[in-house]
Amino acid sequence: MDSIFTKIVRGEIPAYKVAEDDRFLAFLDVFPLQQGHTLVIPKEQIDYIYDLDDKLLADLHVFAKKVAIAIKKAVSCERIGITVIGLEVPHAHIHLIPINRMTDMDFTQPKQKFSPEEMEATAQLIQQNF
Repeated sequence: MDSIFTKIVRGEIPAYKVAEDDRFLAFLDVFPLQQGHTLVIPKEQIDYIYDLDDKLLADLHVFAKKVAIAIKKAVSCERIGITVIGLEVPHAHIHLIPINRMTDMDFTQPKQKFSPEEMEATAQLIQQNF
């Protein structure tokens, strides 16, 4: 069964895309912990990140690094935190989260809410810095 991320890749579900190439896609999390919280995925649907072959896994992280650098330029923060949880969607993905303190990455905290206009503006800022 296709994941929600696969449907985003195919354009069946809209997303605030920030970066893309032939193998990877990065888009804003619609339930963000912080402004600029971005998900980075391989376009190929593979459930578990450690089921990716070594080259795809390495290349995913290199792509995520480029996205993280763009996020840091676009969003005021001290660092970009990275986490992989992998329980919520059966499609390998990396969370890139702008942080100023460790609790900024606490997934038990209430999610932030941004208007569609704010999400689009954030996505455009990241795109411009990618």
